[in-house]
Amino acid sequence: MQAALIGSFISAMATVLGAVPLLFVKTLSEKWKDILIAFTAGIMVSTSTFGLMPQALEEGGIIPLTIGLLLGIVVLDRIEKNIPHIDVENEPRIRSFDSSSLLVIIALFIHNIPEGLSTGFSYASQNAGLGPMVAISIGAQNMPEGLILAVFLISTRVSKFKAFMIVLLTGLMELVSAVVGFFAANYIQFLIGYGLAFAAGAMMFIVYKELIPESHGHGYERPSTYSFIAGLLIMVYISYAFA
Repeated sequence: MQAALIGSFISAMATVLGAVPLLFVKTLSEKWKDILIAFTAGIMVSTSTFGLMPQALEEGGIIPLTIGLLLGIVVLDRIEKNIPHIDVENEPRIRSFDSSSLLVIIALFIHNIPEGLSTGFSYASQNAGLGPMVAISIGAQNMPEGLILAVFLISTRVSKFKAFMIVLLTGLMELVSAVVGFFAANYIQFLIGYGLAFAAGAMMFIVYKELIPESHGHGYERPSTYSFIAGLLIMVYISYAFA
């Protein structure tokens, strides 16, 4: 339980860590943003393919793997389709914090719930190394997400302090859902296989729907591709370290 709390906390607080660069730089070049996003995509694909899916198959079998994977994709698809997506580049003239800004924050709260559940389910798995591996993967995805949210909030004339507090609260929502997922899986053992597959599906959806298109849309496809492979390989090495 202690390891699950620590890992979930670090993963959730990576959202805040991602916003820290705004204290030192005003902008991040498109090239480096694409490289970082592609690196995150590689980490998440590696975690899903070599960590979550094999463990889900081992603990639940082919049916829970299939159902959980599809459920993770469908849930993330519904979330993405029914809540607004932050696009800082196409909203440069935002002048004040309004109801649409509040809707974006609520959307991120909801978006963080399945991510937290993924971490909680992974720590409840029989594979002791899977929890840290998933926490690292989710944390890597949270960092650019935290940066984008902070940029968006500051563009609406929210102070840097308030922006960081809002980013912190979205991270805490992920921590709460991780704890819920951990306890649910421990008390209802058959959920673990479904939960791990759900996490894999959610990650794969994020990668192919958001991260890869975002990292290949500004003319830096080649360095982004190498960055993707680097992220994938680094996560493979980490998985061996926790094996």
